[in-house]
Amino acid sequence: MTDVNRGLCFSPPVPYKRIMAINTIPWLKMNGLGNEILVLDLRGSGWAMSAAQIRLLAHRADTRFDQLMALHDARSPGEHAFVRIYNADGSEAEACGNGNRCVAWALARETGRETVAFKTAAGVIEALVASPNAITVEMGTPRFGWREIPLARAMDTNALDYAIEWGGGKALCSPSAVNVGNPHCIFWVKDVATIPLAEMGPRVEHDPLFPERVNVSFAQVITPDRITLKVWERGAGATKACGTAACATAVAAARRGLAARDVTVTLPGGDLRIRWRESDGRILMTGPAELEASGFLDAATVFAQTAPHAAAAGG
Repeated sequence: MTDVNRGLCFSPPVPYKRIMAINTIPWLKMNGLGNEILVLDLRGSGWAMSAAQIRLLAHRADTRFDQLMALHDARSPGEHAFVRIYNADGSEAEACGNGNRCVAWALARETGRETVAFKTAAGVIEALVASPNAITVEMGTPRFGWREIPLARAMDTNALDYAIEWGGGKALCSPSAVNVGNPHCIFWVKDVATIPLAEMGPRVEHDPLFPERVNVSFAQVITPDRITLKVWERGAGATKACGTAACATAVAAARRGLAARDVTVTLPGGDLRIRWRESDGRILMTGPAELEASGFLDAATVFAQTAPHAAAAGG
């Protein structure tokens, strides 16, 4: 176990205050079912990140990522950090399920606790880390209002008045839309393996119907308790797994009467268990997180130093 004042867990541990004194930033390269996650510990530094700096890290061989989880100082008692989430293109995301599990694993290892809490733009995230392969994260409650997705115009989000054509005059129509901290559009298909993700994903992501862009999922319901999923992530493209997409798909399937409220979602990277709790409407996601590598960044070459806490402003 590493003392809380030492920052993220390394071997051998390096005193956290010393890390900041020599202008280096600790990082963990992790994955959640193959979804590449970079965790940066900016607590105590006051450093902010620009879109250009984020893209630089995304294209470095040692730190490349699908999503970046930047840890800032906690804002409230009982929370271990405030976390800003970025896509590889430099845009900021409201939520990242796989990234949340990675942050939970890192904070649990740092503090020696099984339960941890941290805040994101989507709200407070509570997690139980039973083991690296069984990390349960409470993902909040889904939102279904068309303004909450958001959409450009009013329509039924259970079955959108929307269709997209693809090869051979085929069309996919009436997808579902859910916001689980970030916006998702889910198409229901007979065979997910036939979907040309690289063609369809960006077309839907950038459609004017979605003014803040959208994560795009193609879901095949195998049985009432199992769904197979392929995802095009807003700002990141095709990834092996997307935790929020799994949550959105499970909720949308239950709402549409296609599946139960407790399902296993199979993504290219593996399985996630999603439970949409009936008692309070909150979503629980359980899955693994894996540490691949760790290291330090020379802050002078990557970050612009700002006034203390500037990095956490506006969230």
